[in-house]
This record gives sequence, structure tokens and C-alpha cells, in this order.
Amino acid sequence: MSDQNELPMDVAPIVACTISRDVQNFDLLIEDMETSMGEQWGDLSFDEAVPFFSQPDAEALEFVAMAMDDMDEEILPQLGEIISEAKGRGIKVILIAEDVTPAALHQLLRKGADEFVPYPLPEGELAFAIERLQAPEPETQVVDVAEDDDEVVAKKSKKRRGASRNGVVIAVQGLAGGTGASTYVSNLAWELANVDKENEPKVCILDLDLQFGSIATYLDLPRREAVYELLSDTESMDEDSLEQAMVGFEDKIQVLTAPSDILPLDLITPVDIERLIDTATNQFDYVLVDMPSTLVQWSETVLNAAHVYFAMIELDMRSAQNALRLKRALQAEDLPFEKLRFIMNRAPKFTDLTGKSRVKRMAESLGIAVDVQLPDGGKPVMQACDHGLPLATANGKNPLRKEIAKLAAQLHDLGQNDDAEAA
Repeated sequence: MSDQNELPMDVAPIVACTISRDVQNFDLLIEDMETSMGEQWGDLSFDEAVPFFSQPDAEALEFVAMAMDDMDEEILPQLGEIISEAKGRGIKVILIAEDVTPAALHQLLRKGADEFVPYPLPEGELAFAIERLQAPEPETQVVDVAEDDDEVVAKKSKKRRGASRNGVVIAVQGLAGGTGASTYVSNLAWELANVDKENEPKVCILDLDLQFGSIATYLDLPRREAVYELLSDTESMDEDSLEQAMVGFEDKIQVLTAPSDILPLDLITPVDIERLIDTATNQFDYVLVDMPSTLVQWSETVLNAAHVYFAMIELDMRSAQNALRLKRALQAEDLPFEKLRFIMNRAPKFTDLTGKSRVKRMAESLGIAVDVQLPDGGKPVMQACDHGLPLATANGKNPLRKEIAKLAAQLHDLGQNDDAEAA
């Protein structure tokens, strides 16, 4: 006969905890934790968290969900200490924030938070974050290569995705508002993705206009919170995390959209941009970068990384003045201004001899070459953008679409010839 005071056996260990000032302020978090974790989770205050990590009960902890709002920004150092302590013990951290400034989020993500989810929680987002945390690490394959039957063996670590694609980087920057840079990027990406039906290139777009990027609008794509998380911690970025932050368009293009919120352009550094471009070129044949019209500290990084850097202008005084100012700025810093390829959008028609003469005079006065002249596609262009469709789908016979398709074919042929010469 069993003792009445005997404790129940096989009590499920606590594998997750919420950490907050008061978890009752995050009722949706309570519901989602109960749905995902059942009874295998607990709750801690900010003051209780660090001491608890050293307790035996914390040995089974897999992750913590730290919830904060704008009132908690006053204790950022304490929150950073909690994250650092958790990471030091191999505990993953999901950061859940409501009405918190980007600067505060950036600071905490730098401390090592693994996932970021906004509050109120989007449906299913916490479960997705937990699933990502629990996903197994990608295996690293070690290949032994013997040379000429010698005993010397070279051990080489290979990424799961295989050899780098060494993709072509194409950057586009509008030198004045409304010159059509983002429209050009979205349509050029589509044409490049379809330029070779037998061996379709892998194409991606990086929308680096962090404040007002519109690629997501022009391709009717959602803006994911994972974008902010990725850009805030590029040090731990790999091909998998970049792919998870991207959104696919009709299985043809992968897009890293601009974040859902307006963020400061200095959120990312030249080192962050270098990592982002390097990771993207390992995965894609063509990496199109939609740049902000503003020059920032990492503009030089993109300029140096780009194989082609398109500058979009129109036949007006503001474009001429901005092109001249950009030329002076780059030359003053001894940067490769000659890498820029100027595109005249809404160029005069072939029969408009007066307009053609104006383009020539503008180029001569600025000391530049207008390499491409794109025709005015008219209202169908804006209608296609509003419907989130490439021109090829919405209006395949549009003159602007035809010129962009022709340019995509030229760029692809150049890339193929360069590969052949390298081989």
C-alpha cells in the first residue's frame, strides 16, 4: 500500500519561462505559452530571472520569453544582463516588445536575443519563433581530400548549401524622388528571373530603403518582423536566417523587404551590409539592391560591392543638380564615380529630336554618359505597381517593359560571357 504523502512521479520539467515586470500585462503571451508549452513553463520577474538561472530547476530550460514595453526602457542594462546570463547558460531568448523604440530593441538584440516578436502577438508568431529556436543546427560536413597519395589530408568545412554562386550585385539609386528606381528594380528582377527558361537564375532583391522602401508594395508582399531581427544581428546571420527573413514572389524572386516600421538608416553599419551582400551572393545569381536616395555611411560599401551601380535620373533640373552634387561628393572622397551607370527614365521618344538634343546637352554639361534611356510607360506602370504585379504580367507589350527585358538579356549575356572567360 502506497504512502499517502508520496509525491507524484514524472513531473514534467520546466523548459520555458516568461520574464516580465508583470506577465498579466501580456495576456496574449500567457495564452500562447499555454497553447505551445502546456504546463511546462513558468513565470519570473526581472529581478528573479538571473538568480533563478543558477537554480537546479533551471537546468532543463530551453528558452525564455522576455516581454517588455516602453516603461521598461529605463532598465535596459538589467534586461541586457538577463539576456547575457541566459545566453551564457545556453538558454535561447525570445524578445517580445510593445511600443519600444528601435534603438532599445537594437541594443537588446545585440546582447544576443535569438528572436524578436512584436506585441500584441500576431497569430501563430510565437509558435513559429519557438519552432525556429528548436530547429536543429545545420550540419557541417567535413571532407577529407588526399593529395597524390600523400599522408597530408586537407580538411575543408563545407556549407550545407554547397559552393558559392558568386552572384552579380546590381545596385539602383534614384537621384531624385519619383524617378522610378524601385519600379525598375522590381521589374528588372522579374526579367532576370525569366531570362533563361532552361536554366533559370536565382534572383533576390534587398530593399535597403529602411524607411520608405516600396518593393513589398510593388510585388504585393508582406513585410516581416524577421527583417528587423536579421539586420539587427548580422553577426549571427547565415544563409538559413537570410532565407527565413525573405519572402518569395511566385517562386521566382526572393525579397528582403524593408522593415514594417520606419527605422533610422544608421541602424545598420558598413560591416552589416558587407555581411548581408556576401551571404546573398553565396545563394543567388543576381542580387539587386534598392538603395535609399539618401547617402549613408554604408553607401560606399554597396558601391564597392556592386558590379553595376545604376543611377536613375529624369530630364529635369533637379536630376541634373543632384547628379552633379553626387559626382562632386564621390570624387572628393576618391570613390569610384566611374562605376555609376546613368539611366534616363521617361526619356524622350525616338521621334522627339528636341528632347534627344536636351538629353545630349545635359550629359555633356554634367560630364556623364547616359547609358540607358527608358521610355515613359504611362499609366499602366503605376497601375501594375498598385496591383503588385510586374509589367510583364500586367501589361507585357508596354514599351517600358520591353526595354527592361532587353536590358536584362544584355546583363545576363555579359554575365554568361564573363563566366565562360573565367572558366
